[in-house]
Amino acid sequence: MNKIVLLGKLIKDPELRNVEGSDKIFTKFIIAVERNFKSSDGTRKSDLIPVTFWGRKAEVICEYMKRGSYISLSGRLRTGSYEDKEGKKKYIAEVIGEDFKFVNNRRGEKDSKSTENINNLAN
Repeated sequence: MNKIVLLGKLIKDPELRNVEGSDKIFTKFIIAVERNFKSSDGTRKSDLIPVTFWGRKAEVICEYMKRGSYISLSGRLRTGSYEDKEGKKKYIAEVIGEDFKFVNNRRGEKDSKSTENINNLAN
């Protein structure tokens, strides 16, 4: 079983993209996921996780999410490798998103639309 669940915040605005020569759409973005322990200096570090969503879910994310928005998501981990310009093998891992929910930010600020209504748009 390959299942991953994350809660984090977007580090930049997501952008909708098209697969070249196709009508398929997707978005790639990175979320910062705070670790559940403090480092030796007393701060909490974050892991930066690349995520890809396809189709209508990608559209909804791009329309309603922006840098700093919190998102809860589930999906699967995909790994791969490629050779860089210098011929060195590089390994990658990313989450292929399957489902998500928008999460109100920690300060309790209200969005212009209800989070519950937005979460229903992609389903």
